[in-house]
Amino acid sequence: MAEKNNRLVDISWKEFDKLGPNERAPYFNDNGRVFHALLAQQFDRPALDRLCDLATNIRKIAKSKEGMQFLQSLLNHKRVMFYFTQPSSRTYLSFCAACKILGMAAADVRDAATSSEMKGESQEDSVRTFSSYFDMIVMRSKTSGLAEKMAWVLANSERPIPIINAGSAQDQHPTQALLDVYTLERSFEHLGGVDGKSILFVGDLKRGRTVRSLSILLTKFREVTQFFVAPKRFQLKPDSQKILKEAGVTFELSGNFERYVPKADAIYMTRVQDEWDKKPGQSRKSDIVKYHFKVRHLRLLRPHAILMHPFPRREEIEVDVDHDPRAMYWRQMRNGMWVRVALIATIFQCDTEVLAYYRKHLG
Repeated sequence: MAEKNNRLVDISWKEFDKLGPNERAPYFNDNGRVFHALLAQQFDRPALDRLCDLATNIRKIAKSKEGMQFLQSLLNHKRVMFYFTQPSSRTYLSFCAACKILGMAAADVRDAATSSEMKGESQEDSVRTFSSYFDMIVMRSKTSGLAEKMAWVLANSERPIPIINAGSAQDQHPTQALLDVYTLERSFEHLGGVDGKSILFVGDLKRGRTVRSLSILLTKFREVTQFFVAPKRFQLKPDSQKILKEAGVTFELSGNFERYVPKADAIYMTRVQDEWDKKPGQSRKSDIVKYHFKVRHLRLLRPHAILMHPFPRREEIEVDVDHDPRAMYWRQMRNGMWVRVALIATIFQCDTEVLAYYRKHLG
């Protein structure tokens, strides 16, 4: 089971706060294993391969009553806290389902107005309170870097329990990126996997943390080309472009959607993230309609290509597109539950038990 992460004890918050994501990432792992799951940069290619394989094994085990009973016995002595102060349905329910599959008892705070923060309690004190009652915290917040700070706070407390980042401001959404990679791997398992594929990102790429996180994980694969198509005001941020350049990734930025549809092996559509507008309605000034995927675009899509979306969806994909077998977003959503089961099992070091069960009964 998870043991104390000592690396964060060896650095002051002032020093840690100055570090960039690449420098921070190693502090969240212990002996090559994930302890806190906070940044896409934590996951190298072997770790991604192991998680994807584990998720597939868990899916197969869960198909039988006996297999599900085994999974539910793994962590039925553990408790999880969902601290979701930013609205969520899919991510929240996906984590709920994942934890139940592993037998974990759960509780939540989904509105700061229902917690002691309304009385002036600091978020640090709130999280330390949660750690007194639970063995893991899954956090979703509008506050940039909050999960990372709480990981440092807990590491320097008597209850250094794991934290999973379920969405952090416009920064990252690492578990969404993990399920996206798993979806790509499953979709292309008979076509050589993700290596050598071209991924097209469309929409609000500037503020989309799912795009940011997946783009980082794709740098772990060989010869993946990334295309970013968006209105100029929603184009990928310079810091994300810098990450791609430093990784030696081939990528292109453009405003021409239809030109890139036939080039892509996977298209990752996103909505306008107008919850981040400084003024209400500010995003509507951009002509986003020409970046919507319509039924007529299906004829431009490669036969083996897939269409993805992290949801929620608005008008960026016509509903009639759902019937095409290349529309992968509903399966993508379900994949998220299995990847999160695999991640939690890995954090609590019961992945070896899963693999032993699989080899004995299904291997």
